[in-house]
Amino acid sequence: MERLSEYRIMWVMILFDLPTETKKERKIAAAFRKQLLKDGFTMFQFSIYLRHCPSKENADIHVKRVKLELPPLGHVGILCITDKQFGDMELFYGKKATEKKGQVQQLELF
Repeated sequence: MERLSEYRIMWVMILFDLPTETKKERKIAAAFRKQLLKDGFTMFQFSIYLRHCPSKENADIHVKRVKLELPPLGHVGILCITDKQFGDMELFYGKKATEKKGQVQQLELF
């Protein structure tokens, strides 16, 4: 059995900017987001969705599914990164962040 590795485990990130000026465009954008959720993606930000995949091969399957559902207009980016790279992401909530045991913690600025 292959050992889990932070270099083998993948994250698929879908970044998109879709037109929403008309009712039809909003419907298409909503359908795209719903399809991402149906395929196991989670909203990271409004136009950024993430999915954890146990391997590159599994990530490729989900990328293929996203490509089959691409809307006719707008911009869609697909990025695959390793779990190690994802773990190195710095997240900021407000203007400042603090680190605690290698993880960025939210610092309340209210």
